[in-house]
Parts: sequence; structure tokens; C-alpha cells
Amino acid sequence: MQTVISVTNLSKHFKDAVAVDDLSFAVYRGDIYGFLGQNGAGKSTTIRMLLSLIRPTSGRIELFGMNLRTHRLDILTQVGAIIEKPDTYKYLTAFENISLFANMSGVKIPKKRLMEKLELVDLAERANSRVKTFSQGMKQRLGIAIALVHDPGLLILDEPTNGLDPQGIADMRNLILDLSRNHQKTILVSSHLLSEIEVMANRMMIIDKGKKVIEGQVSNLLDGTNMIVELQTTEADKTFQVLENSKWKSYLRSRQNGKFIFEMDKIQIPALNKDLVEQGIGVLHLQPRHSLEDYFLSITTSPHVEAAAN
Repeated sequence: MQTVISVTNLSKHFKDAVAVDDLSFAVYRGDIYGFLGQNGAGKSTTIRMLLSLIRPTSGRIELFGMNLRTHRLDILTQVGAIIEKPDTYKYLTAFENISLFANMSGVKIPKKRLMEKLELVDLAERANSRVKTFSQGMKQRLGIAIALVHDPGLLILDEPTNGLDPQGIADMRNLILDLSRNHQKTILVSSHLLSEIEVMANRMMIIDKGKKVIEGQVSNLLDGTNMIVELQTTEADKTFQVLENSKWKSYLRSRQNGKFIFEMDKIQIPALNKDLVEQGIGVLHLQPRHSLEDYFLSITTSPHVEAAAN
């Protein structure tokens, strides 16, 4: 399995604020990789580092097997991206915009190829319409067409459904799925719309306060035989000591704000409860989480240092 993105021990500090904290993850060829976290968790800062827009404080980034620091130009010719809202010229037509950005890329691209990109994002019929007449969803799709002009193998999308209505969100989801399934694009997509990641991504990572909370296959995280279980007890420190010296240590995934998050088969839950009670620990809350949204909310906290990056 080819690794397209490899991030190792990545950190970014802004004065006294830590936006990204010792982050490591991998994206493989063909993935739609969901990058989840609350606002301020460090997603946009991480993406800006992947695109060499800001320098990491420490850590290593490799794309397509090359070090970003030493092979920046070679790498960026293989990457397309949209950071927040796409930058287009509203008084130019869709075709004039994509032609302008194609010329800026330094690659001579025939008109037919540019029209194919517009057709890919369902804008061919509006090629000669000015962008100022477009809906937000159409502008987002035009941004993706522009990001695809040089036929990159990797597409990085930062909150591509931001500000879209339900139809625009559905159109964007279908476009991302089509790019992955039918055009062999590897896609990293950052989003706060958890339900969209749940139906779109095959792998995902959740970060909180710049740190990775968990990474894995979406299907595994949502599998009823491999559930996320949330525990809260009367004595968090004592609970942690008991867990560290028991078989349950291997199932423990994180400890956040007095809560313990496990990954286990649901049939193991009664045994966990029994063992804790026998150790004199009062169990206040022991609940499996079925949806990605429940899971996300159970292991993330509130913002917020990412604003320092803007």
C-alpha cells in the first residue's frame, strides 16, 4: 500500500500557543481520509504545513515518498488544494478563471482539457457565465476544477462544504466520491460535518487541541463488534491505576476530562463494569457510542489556539 502523506511528530507553535502538538498520521493511495476536529483543533494549521504555506516548529512531512522541506516544488506539482473558500475572480467567466490559473501554474493546457475539468465538476454549461452569478456551491466546484488543472494525484480540501445548503453539500459529497472512485484521486478532506465524513471517508483521524485522539478505518470505528465505549467513575486517578494493571489497558484509547474511552466488543462491557466494581470503583457512566458524531463529541473538547495561525 503506497503512502501518499506521511506526517511524523509534527508540531507548530505560535509564541506561547501550541496549534499542533506532536502529530503523526498516514494517508494511503486511494484514501478519502477524513480529518476531524472542532474549530481551533489544529486542522487548518496542519493543512497549511502540508502545503508548505507555513513552516513547522518541528517534525517531518513526506508526500509521495519525498521530504517536503527538500523537494517542495516536485511535491506541489502533484498536489491540488482548496483552503477555506476558493479564490476566483467574480467578474471573469468560469472558463476565463480556470484558464488564468492554468497559465499561472506554468503548464500549457489545451482548451479541451480545461473544458473537461469544468465538465467533471458539472459546470461545462456555465463555462461562459461570470462567477458573480454562481451560487456558493458552484464556486466551490469551480475551485476544485481549478485545483485539478494539472491533474494532481493528491487533493487536499479544507472544509469544502462550508456555507453550502443541503443540495450543495450533497453535490460536493458526490463529487468527492466520484474523484476517488472514478478518477483515482487520493483525497484528504477536513470537515466539521461529521455525518458527511461518516458516509464519505474510508479512513479518518480525530484531533483535539492539536493532538491526535484516534486514527483508523471508519468502518471499524463504527462496527458494533468494535465499539467506542465511554466510562466515567467516581475516582478517575484510581480507575486509571486499576486499568493500567489489567487486561483493559489494551482497550483504552484515551483519557479526556475525567472520561475514559475504550475500543472493544460490546459483549465485553459487562465484564469491564464487573471488574471495576470489584476493585471498589463507583461507575457513574458506561455507555457505547454508535455514531461518529457521538464518538467525536465524547473525545474532543472545546477550542482554541488555531486562530493564532490566521
